[in-house]
Amino acid sequence: MLDRIDTSLAALIARRVPGYSLEAPFYTSEEVFAADMEAVFETTWLFVGVEPDVPEPGDVMTVDIGRNSILIVRDDDMNVRAYHNVCRHRGARLVLEEKATVGNLVCRYHSWTYNLDGDLIHAEHMGEGFDRSCHGLKPVHIRSLEGLIFICLADEPPADFDAMADVMGPYLAPHNLRDTRIAYQHDLIEPGNWKLTMENNRECYHCGANHPELTVPLFAYGFGFAPEELDEVERAQAERYGCMVNDSHGEWEAAGVPSACVEHLDDMVTGYRTERLPLDGAGESHTMDTKAACRKRLGTMPSDKMGALHFWTQPNSWHHFMGDHAVVFSVIPLDAHRSLLRTKWLVHKDAVEGVDYDLDNLIGVWMATNQQDSDLVGYCQQGAMSAAYQPGPYSPHTEMLVEKFCNWYIQRMKAHFTPGRAGVDAPRAA
Repeated sequence: MLDRIDTSLAALIARRVPGYSLEAPFYTSEEVFAADMEAVFETTWLFVGVEPDVPEPGDVMTVDIGRNSILIVRDDDMNVRAYHNVCRHRGARLVLEEKATVGNLVCRYHSWTYNLDGDLIHAEHMGEGFDRSCHGLKPVHIRSLEGLIFICLADEPPADFDAMADVMGPYLAPHNLRDTRIAYQHDLIEPGNWKLTMENNRECYHCGANHPELTVPLFAYGFGFAPEELDEVERAQAERYGCMVNDSHGEWEAAGVPSACVEHLDDMVTGYRTERLPLDGAGESHTMDTKAACRKRLGTMPSDKMGALHFWTQPNSWHHFMGDHAVVFSVIPLDAHRSLLRTKWLVHKDAVEGVDYDLDNLIGVWMATNQQDSDLVGYCQQGAMSAAYQPGPYSPHTEMLVEKFCNWYIQRMKAHFTPGRAGVDAPRAA
């Protein structure tokens, strides 16, 4: 019977049942994965790093998105630019390292040389009629949102980035991310499809049973709960948390720090969600003692007790910004069964490790949480590969944001693979 089920991409998209997880091929098929890369990761705005990744002129960072390698470059005028990491001569990659500092971009194959504006400035033995101006590096759309770097590989990127940036700019500005440095970066290969990594992030249903470190500073009530299932003590705690959110928002807004929830996860191409939420205990940071991890406060934050601003973007990021430091996350698909989770911890640029902060304390909560989440994603990937797997129902109280992620994803697939478009029926489950 299984052999008769239509696993074409068009059929999979059409059969998607709202409120339920996706069918197995969405998580396991390399053909569907290839469609994801084409329809999602080559058409939408992707979070790839922060301006402190390239702090000085000549600093370069490479980011690989599927078949595409991208250069993020700081030019001599301190602008951040992006180019395809492809020499215009015979296609060799220009920069092989993740991070480098250069005067010019020189291809090691035949020494074609490009300045930081992407212009070809040197190419030997090409004859008198050769026009260097026609062979500059191919640019990639790039935007910096208060220091968060987004790129888009499409010829025409989604125009609604500006609408998102207009809202998010004031939320992020008090943290002044451009005035930070990267205290630590950690790359973790999660044993699951990128959508499972994102779905796991979009709910805290699993937090209480799996994240003993994260639930010290973080209130799980901030991401949904079923009030009818709470006992008297839990109901009182939830009510106390609701009052805390209202009171904190009032105080923070009065201090010029935007805090209210704004959510456009599935009604914009550049989907996003944000809200500043109070933290438990001392209420200062994502640490085991809930106190600030770094003595030097970020930007213009008026105090350490500013809770944590969360900011999610579709399809591949989430972030937490506190008074003392920030943690940014990006997800980069590797294949149908593996994803790269890249985490960066940012502190004030003048903060000194061992003096202003202890590194283990700074990164401890999220290092533990990331590994726990990676294990959970792996369990889901293994389950999706089983013949017994079938889509299961989402909780309307605690997984409503997972549903919005899946809805956004299906919309993007429909928009790209419209009926009659060549190749829509090509991808099939392996």
